[in-house]
Amino acid sequence: MIESSEMAILDRNAVALGVRETNLMESAGNAVARTVRKQAPDADSVAVVAGRGNNGGDALVAARFLADLDPQVTLLGHSDRIRSDVTREKWEALQAAEIETEVVRDSTTFRLDNPDVLIDGVLGTGVAGAPREPEQTAIKAINESGCPVVAVDVPSGMNVDTGATPGVAVDADRVVTFHDLKPGLKNHGGVTVADIGIPAAAERFVGPGDLRRLHRPVAAHKGDFGRVLVVGGGPYTGAPALAAQSALRAGADLATVLAPDPVADQIQSYSEDLIVDSLPGETVAPDHLTTIQETATDQDVLVLGPGLGSDPDTRSTVAAVLETYTGRVVLDADALEAVRTAEIEASCICTPHRGEFQDLGGTAKTDREGWAAEASALAAELGQTILLKGPDDVIADGKRTRINRTGNPGMTVGGTGDVLAGVTGAMFATLDPLHAAALGAYLTGTAGDLAAESRNGGLLASDLLDTLPAALGGERP
Repeated sequence: MIESSEMAILDRNAVALGVRETNLMESAGNAVARTVRKQAPDADSVAVVAGRGNNGGDALVAARFLADLDPQVTLLGHSDRIRSDVTREKWEALQAAEIETEVVRDSTTFRLDNPDVLIDGVLGTGVAGAPREPEQTAIKAINESGCPVVAVDVPSGMNVDTGATPGVAVDADRVVTFHDLKPGLKNHGGVTVADIGIPAAAERFVGPGDLRRLHRPVAAHKGDFGRVLVVGGGPYTGAPALAAQSALRAGADLATVLAPDPVADQIQSYSEDLIVDSLPGETVAPDHLTTIQETATDQDVLVLGPGLGSDPDTRSTVAAVLETYTGRVVLDADALEAVRTAEIEASCICTPHRGEFQDLGGTAKTDREGWAAEASALAAELGQTILLKGPDDVIADGKRTRINRTGNPGMTVGGTGDVLAGVTGAMFATLDPLHAAALGAYLTGTAGDLAAESRNGGLLASDLLDTLPAALGGERP
């Protein structure tokens, strides 16, 4: 079962894999046409009522496959306002085939001429709220027609995720839905699930469709997209600075760094956009636990590890934080060890490279699927999400596994893991752990690919700060 938002993500990922949108629509329309013939085998005529979105496009394709049934096609609204290029392509194909079409701009002119069977392609899965005119009049006429009705993907007027009908909705005899059953249709008596050619890879591999999970409403306020706290530094300054700047570049509203006093000013010098607070002493230590806890209270995500070092007191402090903090944590580098020893209350994304993964208890493998199986097993054992860094990143939570294929060999340079931790922290502020880790890997890899385009080697982790916004905007090399 799949919700409409997830279906839109799969559609986009399928296109990125080389499956053309026009081919998906052809497959969908053909599936509808086949169902019409089964639903009404003796039909001599068919009426097709189509909206201007992709749902309507599927219906227009079905009309072409049913050309022998004297199809009468009604488009609701101006044809020059068809909302997608692929639907416009299918509308023009009907004109070229000289199949009868009519455009209804005024609900008072809508008519149905007693067809033997009817296709409902008025409204699709992306429509919310009660239908407006002329769609409302069309839906009422469809229900009053008395002929068998086949709906495309969802009965128009129904919320496909909940089954709710906030206004009038089509009473369909049969619904042809695509790829997988939608939640709102689970109690519908007549549903056909049609395979339209979306490959399994569209779900397994993280792709540009996953960016649809990110939303920035116009009415948003500061803090709505995340406050990220990076606790790190001591032996190193660049790592926490990279992580915090990356969180900002990936869309977080605020990034704060807590670091030992000797390096706090150096970290601040990397960017005026960072909020940097100092901790007394040379390294993060048990005396800092209360300060870390209190500061983390007002944050959405805690990123632990960048530049911390391996001092035993620092490690015990990390463990103590994880045993008391109940929020969201990205664990990286020297903080990872604590995940095996601490009684963790937090929801964690662990970001080990392959060596660190084995230190956590994972077994080395020689192929990607082997690493994926091991990551899934370790995630299930720990009860946390694993982002296993490698030539192909593996993201697993013990139940679901994703693979990220963005990135390049130049990203073996030091610091890219800190960028990944910060980007993942920004994603974790608004998304669940698996989706946050998957997008963190995808965006970091894409930023690295974009940065590498203009360089013949010599890639630096800091170069990714300039390309992260483009990656976030969907740009690809």
